[in-house]
Amino acid sequence: MGKSVNSVTVIGNVGNPPEVKTLQSGALVVNLSVCTNERKKVGDKYEDHAEWHSVVAFGKLAEVVRDYAHKGSKLYVCGRLRTSSWEDDHQITRYRTSIVAQDIVLLDHRDKGADQPPAESYEGAF
Repeated sequence: MGKSVNSVTVIGNVGNPPEVKTLQSGALVVNLSVCTNERKKVGDKYEDHAEWHSVVAFGKLAEVVRDYAHKGSKLYVCGRLRTSSWEDDHQITRYRTSIVAQDIVLLDHRDKGADQPPAESYEGAF
């Protein structure tokens, strides 16, 4: 079988406060939603289309997201797609495709006195 590539990059804004969990192993995991926007001209008007992306980060990346990202933060996220499935309460199989972050860059401008690092890359160990 030939080589395959599973890579995705998005630049968008955090939709809700990141959801932080600690696994039984003690590792930190953060789930967040990132919104990207597309603007198209339809006739003589512009229409915006928002696309929501589910992002999961582990380890050091999760710590950075927990400590510095908040609703509205602009992020660069690079990672790979992973689809998971489960059965809901009605025995219906549900699917979710998430971006497993391998690199996150905080793109917000640093405010004077703000407790956040400058825009730089944090590569994950996952």
